[in-house]
Amino acid sequence: MNKTKVLLFALASMVATACVSDDVNHSQSNAEMVQSKIINSADSAIKGELIIYVDDATAAQLEGAENATRSGVVALDAILSEIGATEVKPVFNMLVNADLKRARNMHRWYTLTFSEDQNLENAAKLLSEIKEVERVQFDVPVSVPKVTSVEVDPAQFASTRSEALPFNDPGLAKQWHYNNDGTVDFPNARAGADINLFSAWEHTAGRNDVIVAIVDEGVCYEHEDLKDSFLVNEAELNGVAGVDDDGNGYKDDIYGYNFVDNGKVTWTKSKDSGHGTHVAGTVAAVNNNGIGVCGVAGGTGKGDGVRIISCQILSNEQAAGFGATAKAIEYAADRGACVLQNSWGFAAGQIANDNAFKSGQTGVELEAIEYFKSKKNHPALEGGIVIFAAGNDGKSVAVYPGAYNSLISVTAVASDGLPTYYTCYDRGCNVAAPGGEYTSSWDVQGCVLSTMPTNKASTGYAAMQGTSMACPHVSGIAALAISYAMDHGITLTLPELKDIIVSSVHSIDPYLTGFKANPEGGTLNLSSYKNKMGTGLIDAFQALMAVRGTRCIPIPVGETIYIDVKNYIGDGLSSIKMLGCDISDEAMEALGVEDCKMVGSKLRFACTKPGTALVTLTYVAGGTNVGGGQITGGMETKQEFAFVAREGIKIDEGTNGPITPGGWL
Repeated sequence: MNKTKVLLFALASMVATACVSDDVNHSQSNAEMVQSKIINSADSAIKGELIIYVDDATAAQLEGAENATRSGVVALDAILSEIGATEVKPVFNMLVNADLKRARNMHRWYTLTFSEDQNLENAAKLLSEIKEVERVQFDVPVSVPKVTSVEVDPAQFASTRSEALPFNDPGLAKQWHYNNDGTVDFPNARAGADINLFSAWEHTAGRNDVIVAIVDEGVCYEHEDLKDSFLVNEAELNGVAGVDDDGNGYKDDIYGYNFVDNGKVTWTKSKDSGHGTHVAGTVAAVNNNGIGVCGVAGGTGKGDGVRIISCQILSNEQAAGFGATAKAIEYAADRGACVLQNSWGFAAGQIANDNAFKSGQTGVELEAIEYFKSKKNHPALEGGIVIFAAGNDGKSVAVYPGAYNSLISVTAVASDGLPTYYTCYDRGCNVAAPGGEYTSSWDVQGCVLSTMPTNKASTGYAAMQGTSMACPHVSGIAALAISYAMDHGITLTLPELKDIIVSSVHSIDPYLTGFKANPEGGTLNLSSYKNKMGTGLIDAFQALMAVRGTRCIPIPVGETIYIDVKNYIGDGLSSIKMLGCDISDEAMEALGVEDCKMVGSKLRFACTKPGTALVTLTYVAGGTNVGGGQITGGMETKQEFAFVAREGIKIDEGTNGPITPGGWL
């Protein structure tokens, strides 16, 4: 009789005098308790592994244990022996920020390794029956993205380079997702269906003290357009190969770490798709270096772009499980990242809702995410922001973890500004960004262009589509917002930054009528996406203005409008008299302003070019005259606004005031 059976026999003897009904109730209660400790399903779980969360006393025993498969706790050791455990090791790295992690009870998570022949569900049941184990989690791998890409020869870029573009990267002209003028070779491409990045770049293109963690496939750190964007671990770079030179628990983690293979970051294995490198390029490809493409927060060519680290959870079509993914997220927090970029998840619909995800007891991956959110790694942000792709299953629910209500989940639109055929939408989705969509020729035009390790590993570029491509646009904008806040001495709370991201949008809904051809066959009923793509299509310029505290006023291109400032003060009902408008000559020229005059208490305004301008509107606060001297009157007040001239803005004929289709937030 093994130790476990001895313990159970003793327990049975202790309750032998109880009545029959009490025995039945105890049995039911114990079964419920056991089930409640198992926080997920064994479907697709890694064989021979379980993750457990133990009580504090058992954690202390395990930390001090000399034997890698014994804890010194009788009940736990009996089960470890029965399942043939070969290793018991902590999930989280207590060599870095140990006090913070202990305060969060992260030291109580352990991974058990045992024979793959052992029945996983039986092992989980045995562990959940002892009081020392409070949670049991099956180690399920994340989903490997299905990726199709088309290599783009950088020689093609030269013919499209325009001197009017803000940076000299030749591929920028093909990155419609940053600034769409409607000339994209894609059916019904629409001007303005982009993230309005050029206007944002006039204020910031990133800072090198903002660190973005790319949780994905390995990122090619030799790529010509990315090699200067990495946060390099100098101790490991200048140290001894195979040695943990900085004592952080990871050997040779120069550019990040490979949590699938437990070693250096890789991207050249036979089944690697380049997914991580493509995502990273959208965030941080170096700008204004005269080669390749641009990144949303890739700087101005002066070493001022954001820095990235590669937290590799996909390799050679193999995916990390919950435990290794949690370690990757923890590593990102410990290396100083303040933005967590995640174009991965579980299959859409696999987790029904937030309660099912949390299961009343947090799993190890959510534990790591909460740790990341709690870390203040940048002086301009109180915490870390976590951004996920919504998923490519075309279902009316975002994939988890991104669907979880405290995280940002990103849907995808094409260059026509409409939902892509593949995007997940509706429940759990927060904001939209360009993800691209292929045409029958599968060329670069309708897809997202970014960096890619190809046969020419240091010069590769490719077109891809997916919410995976939409997500890094939002991560890049988050990095810009943090950079801009730092430039202006502003500290954002995490809720403030999340609010800025999901409210700095222009609406998609007015365009969601009729049908759209699905490249895979059939049509999409666009009305089924109304109010389900998140708040709208993200706008980088508006995000920076929100950080600044400047209200945006939408302006249609090619129309004359009358701007009544009272619509933008308080509840819009105040009695306010406008006195004047101060707009620079440079802004007038950039917008092609043809009319800018005061007419009564309103500003008459007309421009011919899309763009943005900061303006100062002067008005009387209280009454119709400014007080002073022998006049008792109101206060002359000045307020800064941002005029945002975009294609597709409509006029409300009833109020003769500017609105956008569906309204700007």
